[in-house]
Amino acid sequence: MRRLKKEMNVHTNVQIIKQGDKPIFAVVPYDEWVRLTGKEEDQVYIPHEVVGYQIKEGLSLIAAWRKFKGLTQGELAEKLGIKQPSVAQIEKVGAKPRPKTLKKISKALGVSVEQLTELESE
Repeated sequence: MRRLKKEMNVHTNVQIIKQGDKPIFAVVPYDEWVRLTGKEEDQVYIPHEVVGYQIKEGLSLIAAWRKFKGLTQGELAEKLGIKQPSVAQIEKVGAKPRPKTLKKISKALGVSVEQLTELESE
């Protein structure tokens, strides 16, 4: 019992996931993974819901983010200091807003420019 108690107090960063009694995955904190592999992922995080709006509703990534953030086109337009019809044009699938415009939109939505453009280029 003493040994078990001692092992339970030892902090571990690794989580072992088993199927039945057989270990199938080892999950480590990201910092530990980078240390072990020397590789750092620079992937852009886009929530599943945002991608869902794109796929299911045919929205552009900008429109999907706006919807995910719970804003109307009018509210986004106000944050950007432009008119709602301009937001509608920017949100059209295939539209190519200027880098300066993308920067303003990313700031207004609280996301990175990469999060607004990542899936558009694929």
